[in-house]
Amino acid sequence: GETCIQYLYLTVDDLDRPGFEGAKYVCSPPLREEKNQAVLYQALRQGALQGISTDHCPFNFSKQKELGLGDFTKIPNGLPAIEHRLTLLYDRSVRQGHMSIVDLVRHGSWGPARIFGLDSKGAIAPGFDADVVVFDPEVKHTLSAKTHVMNVDYDPFEGWEVRGAPRFVLARGDTVYADGKVVSQPGRGRFVKRSLFEPALA
Repeated sequence: GETCIQYLYLTVDDLDRPGFEGAKYVCSPPLREEKNQAVLYQALRQGALQGISTDHCPFNFSKQKELGLGDFTKIPNGLPAIEHRLTLLYDRSVRQGHMSIVDLVRHGSWGPARIFGLDSKGAIAPGFDADVVVFDPEVKHTLSAKTHVMNVDYDPFEGWEVRGAPRFVLARGDTVYADGKVVSQPGRGRFVKRSLFEPALA
């Protein structure tokens, strides 16, 4: 099982933002009360949940989320969040003592790779793909739609001041991201076959 970062950091109160702003926070399952965040952290510590992901649904507020004006059932469900996952897990979970840096790697990389049967992913070890993130824990910045790379016109974490960000990302040993810029070329991805066996979640 998994949870998503929005359930660790956002609450049902975000749905009650003025005007139609709450539509930005419509997702499935819906956001809950803040008290549930402690329960999710406990489930991660106990191993009842093995991964922390996002549902990354980059619906634009203009023209897409606004389809629900007058009828909330037409609001597309989901939040754009993939770009901020690692930073928020470090800043709001590790730095605030909810989990260790080892837990961040376990829940953000190792666990999901095992769940999906990706035998060559999720670890730095012989036989694994050289997928590496070089993370700077001290860099400070503000999350904003004005500066994020995601192709969406709003940011559910707009204005949040955070510490920590990826500096470089390597995929199969090649640098694909460097200091805020995607430096890979389209078409370098490849299909990764899943294991036929049940995941071993240790």
